[in-house]
Amino acid sequence: MGIFNRVSDIFKANVNDTLDKAEDPEKMLKQMVLEMEESVNKATLAVGNAIANEKSLERKILKAREEVQNWHGKAVQAVNAGRDDLAKAALEKKALYERNVKDLEPTYTQARDTAVKMRSQLDALKSKLDEARTRQSTLIARSQAAKAQKQISQAFSGVGSDAFGKFDKFESKIEQLESQAEAFGQLAGENTALDDQFKQLDRAGTDVELLALKQSMGKLPAASEDPQVLALKESLKLPPQSGQ
Repeated sequence: MGIFNRVSDIFKANVNDTLDKAEDPEKMLKQMVLEMEESVNKATLAVGNAIANEKSLERKILKAREEVQNWHGKAVQAVNAGRDDLAKAALEKKALYERNVKDLEPTYTQARDTAVKMRSQLDALKSKLDEARTRQSTLIARSQAAKAQKQISQAFSGVGSDAFGKFDKFESKIEQLESQAEAFGQLAGENTALDDQFKQLDRAGTDVELLALKQSMGKLPAASEDPQVLALKESLKLPPQSGQ
């Protein structure tokens, strides 16, 4: 009966603790099913031996009973022949086989009960093995789903998110470059506006200088009411020109 105790230990093992210690739960599940199958095979062999022992004892009892009947018939035959000596010898043989039957019957009964019990235990183990095989695929699927969920959770919690961190850092770097480009663009625009203002001043100075030259040469008409001329005169504080 030790074989069934060992098989029972396998089925009653703490699966969760085993999986926690396993580097690869899927491989561990497959290995456990293989061990169960091996144990069931050993149990099947033990049951086969028990059944064979039962059948052997049954044949011996049947043979002994046949011998009882056989020697009883010979004893009757000897009495009919007037051979009491042979009849006594036959009855002794008959008694021997009767004792043999009597001795074998309890052994056979025990062997039969043992075989029946072992067959029942084997059927239960096979049922558990079938259940384990069915649950194996489910547990493997759950294991794979748990791994995927763990990876997702780690990514959201920052564990193993180097790639995401680098991506965000790169995006920040690009935004910084864009800001710098915009700032330099504004500075460049301001410098251009400043240059334009100085150019306008240069042009205004040239116009004033030209007007002053014309004033000194008496080339400006005295009655000129040109607003631009008047504005230039005002800016230069030129004295009004008398008629020539």
